[in-house]
Amino acid sequence: MTTNAQESVNGSRPDGLRPNGPGLSGEPVRVYVVEDDDAVRDSLVLLLRAEGYEADSYASPSDFLKLKVEQLRGCAILDIRMPGMTGMELHGELIKRQCRLPVIFVTGHGDVPLAVEAIKSGALDFIQKPYQEEELLSKVREAIRLEQAGHGKNEEKTLLQKKIASLTPRETEIMDLMIAGNANKVIAIDLNISQRTVEIHRSRVMQKMGTHSLAQLVQMVMTARED
Repeated sequence: MTTNAQESVNGSRPDGLRPNGPGLSGEPVRVYVVEDDDAVRDSLVLLLRAEGYEADSYASPSDFLKLKVEQLRGCAILDIRMPGMTGMELHGELIKRQCRLPVIFVTGHGDVPLAVEAIKSGALDFIQKPYQEEELLSKVREAIRLEQAGHGKNEEKTLLQKKIASLTPRETEIMDLMIAGNANKVIAIDLNISQRTVEIHRSRVMQKMGTHSLAQLVQMVMTARED
């Protein structure tokens, strides 16, 4: 590996990410390194910390899995071959536990087919040894960018789901008919209630969802209910 991490320790990056925070939030970005080779693990941690990341290291997958991995933010760098549980097996366990960390595998030349399989099963990327430090850091920055974007989307989805959950059964029923394009008069006939009652429920739906636009309501419900 070559050494160039110190160049950006005190500066901002051309992609807009400050080295000491996730994007512009100023909160530390954490990178989890799982590597059984002590020298390689220590080298990675030093590189990441020099770049301004918080770096936690683990000598084995079992040590890493002691964490509540489903709650972790940042990204993970996994060696693909480790004694006991391999990096591939660890990745499978992370998926099973609904861990959303983007995963970058570090592989030897002979492990490329395994790394390709890991990509197919949801890993973000892999890098072959020996690698350039800037190449690895570039992959870490991309992983952090994608994780933050996904986290923001998940937060929005959770908020919208809570708003929908705050609706009464009747309000939910009317909302579904609204977003299907039904007019108040049609909804009233379908539900055998007065048009005025529909209007009252419709107003409450829009108020609880925080919008005055039917088009926006449709988008909000789609986001909340997407798989």
